[in-house]
Amino acid sequence: MNTPKPGIAALLPALLLGAVFSALPGHADAGVFSVTPVRIYMQPRDRAVAITLTNEGDTEVALQADINVWTQKPDGTDDLVLTEDLILSPPIIKLAPKARQVVRLALLKPADASRQLTYRMIVREVPEATAASNKTIEVPIALALSLPVFITPPVAKRDISCTAARGAAQALVATCANTGTAYAQIREVTFKRGEQQLARLEGGTYILPGASRPLSANSTQPVSPGPMQVTVTFDDGKSQSFEAVLP
Repeated sequence: MNTPKPGIAALLPALLLGAVFSALPGHADAGVFSVTPVRIYMQPRDRAVAITLTNEGDTEVALQADINVWTQKPDGTDDLVLTEDLILSPPIIKLAPKARQVVRLALLKPADASRQLTYRMIVREVPEATAASNKTIEVPIALALSLPVFITPPVAKRDISCTAARGAAQALVATCANTGTAYAQIREVTFKRGEQQLARLEGGTYILPGASRPLSANSTQPVSPGPMQVTVTFDDGKSQSFEAVLP
């Protein structure tokens, strides 16, 4: 499976903005940092990949990462389980203001030659309680950034099929299932009848192998029963169309 090229949004550094909660009146500035790339691709022969962490703020930040096996239930609900299949080295990183550091994400278990392995790396700031000048205690609460990690053998492919149904009000719903061995990320869904576009949805929905997801788009007018075409466009720019019958 060829590594898909990320869209414009995916090429921008992923910014993580920390939120601050003050136990008593007063506040403190939270950390701001970026991680690139925002999607991490590996092949079975890769033992490690480089990741760049950048402190965009004016104060020192400490960062740590947890690695989770990422699967989806048949209904598309995400399921994350902590794992030691991969590690980030070093596991805790302190960055001075405006500093940048390259770290390594290393694979510790053998890759699967027949299917893609999917993980999520959650990078978060390690907050510390600090005493403010007015002697209150300020506790920063950092948000977390979740990055997908894909380890993909050449034989792994997505295999998507979609059906159409009615949703609430004038919504049209495409239910797409992935029976393949690699993820699919759907960037666009269009519903058409001939040359007439009935509804359109943009997004970035992941469908992992064995899962299905309903994708809903609102139509600007009532749609009568009958045949229609559902076209999905993936993150690699390729499209696939399905014939469907709207009840």
